[in-house]
This record gives sequence, C-alpha cells and structure tokens, in this order.
Amino acid sequence: MSGSRPDPEKLLRRLEWTVIRRLDGLLQGNYRTLFRGFGLDLADLREYQYQDDVRKIDWNVTARLQTPYVREYNEDRDINAWFLLDLSPSVDFGSGEVRKRSVATEFVAVLARLLTRHGNRVGALLYGDKVDTMIPARSGRRHVLHLMDRLSSRPQLARSGGTHLDELLLSAFQTIKRRSLVFLVSDFISAPGWAKPLALLARRHELLAVRLYDPLEMELPDIGLFVMQDAETGEQLFVDTHDRGFRSRFTDLARRREAELRAGFRDAGVDALELATGDDIADAIMRFADLRKRRRQLAGGAMPRHLRETRDFSVA
Repeated sequence: MSGSRPDPEKLLRRLEWTVIRRLDGLLQGNYRTLFRGFGLDLADLREYQYQDDVRKIDWNVTARLQTPYVREYNEDRDINAWFLLDLSPSVDFGSGEVRKRSVATEFVAVLARLLTRHGNRVGALLYGDKVDTMIPARSGRRHVLHLMDRLSSRPQLARSGGTHLDELLLSAFQTIKRRSLVFLVSDFISAPGWAKPLALLARRHELLAVRLYDPLEMELPDIGLFVMQDAETGEQLFVDTHDRGFRSRFTDLARRREAELRAGFRDAGVDALELATGDDIADAIMRFADLRKRRRQLAGGAMPRHLRETRDFSVA
C-alpha cells in the first residue's frame, strides 16, 4: 500500500468485497444510524449544549421544562457529503507497510461508496500546503473512482511551510453552502488555530473528525540510534532511543498533544473517529457507530418520562 500507485478500480472492488459488504451486514443496511441530522422526522430530544445550533431548540419543550432542549432529526432526503482531506507531507508517514495516506484513501472510498449507493452525493476539498482542489459533489460509482484517482495521483509533497488546518476549514465554510455531512480527515499535525473554525463549521454542518495516526507517533521503541525527520519541514535530528529519558519526554509530549486534540474536539462539539495505520477500517467504523448509538441511548434514557411522551406529539 505504500509503494506504487494503487489502481482505483482494483482497490474499490476489493473494498466492496471485503469492507463494504461486511459493513452492510453489520449495519443491517441502516447506514443512517451514523448520519443523523438532515431530515424532517424527529429522532430525539436532548438538553442544549454549548455550540448547538439555536435554530434546533424546541421552544415548547423548553418552556415546559424550564431547560433548553434541542431536536435531532433522522435523515429522510438525499445527503450532500464532503471530505476535507489533509494531504500534507506528514500523512505520507507510516512505520510499517501502511501509510496514513493509504488509510485516508480507503476510508474515503468506503464511506463515499456507502453514501453514493443510496443516491447521495459526495465531494471533496484537497489540501497540500494550501487548498488547491475542489471536487464537486456528485453521485455514482464512477464519481467515487474519480475521487480515488485524484487522491492516488497527487504527488507527495517533499516538504511544506507547515500545515494550517484553519485554512482548509475556512475554505470549506465558504464553499459548502447547503447543510451537509462533512468528514475532516487529517492527522491534525498542524499549527494552532484550527479549533475555532472547526466549531464554526460544526454549527452549520454535521461534522465528523477522522484522526489518522501511526503508533510510532505515540511512543518510541528502544531501537538505538537513528535519524528523525520532520515530514512537514524536512528538518532532521539524530536521536538515541536507548536514552530512556528521551523516550519518556517524547511520550509526555505525545500525551499532551493527545489531550489538546481531545479538548479541541470536545469544545467544538465534534465526534472523532481515530484510525491507526494498522486498524481494520470496518472495525473502526463499527466502533464509532456503536459509540454514537450508546451516547444517544444514554441521552434518551436520562430523559424524564414526561419529556419522552412530549417527544411523540411535538412533531409538527
């Protein structure tokens, strides 16, 4: 997966037979459980949270309970989905045979095909060292192949001036007008400043963060002397991993970065799916679906009985 350019048709055919068929069985065809929020059928009510769209507040329920509640809806019409793809130099890293870019390509292929098989449209914004490509949202298997070809045919950047995810997010805010399902696919190795535009975009769209990572980015093994290179800038550093103190400092920095990432997602009100270079994509998507399902069940189970009864007749 990390060598020569993959053939989009062969890759998609393999994913259709292995991952997509498996997901169809596990989701029992109900892919909508992943993508709540687009239609007119009331699915649930929950307490208002910071960053929720005030237009979703159910004022009748809010007045009865003296606590703000918002409506969540089941999708009952075609979805426009957009992939915001960070293809900066750091996503070409992989400590084994699989690179983060390969994981991103397979994830996009799987989700795009699941969506387009139900008549939905998918588009993409591609970011290298700037937002340089916009692929309009269309439907059909041929369009998915076109999207995959554009991903696999992009040359790898040798280096850049650093990743600025805020530029990708602000570009998406200006480009995507209709309420859509948005996947931000990135390793989030970026300059600060992306959290606020992430929250801004999440207020307009249903936004899911897909965080790519390699296990070696979390903890260094004791493998002796070697050269580390910053994938973004090309800067090199000679390190000795026999040094336990160095490995400990590296792990501490990685943990602090993890905490900052999770805080950014939490403050923006965005769910995050984490994909490692060694993960099974179907398993990861199902874990994410189960997480969202449990979260909604807990929210629903915590509702007082009179609120659950109100939910049934408050649909206009």
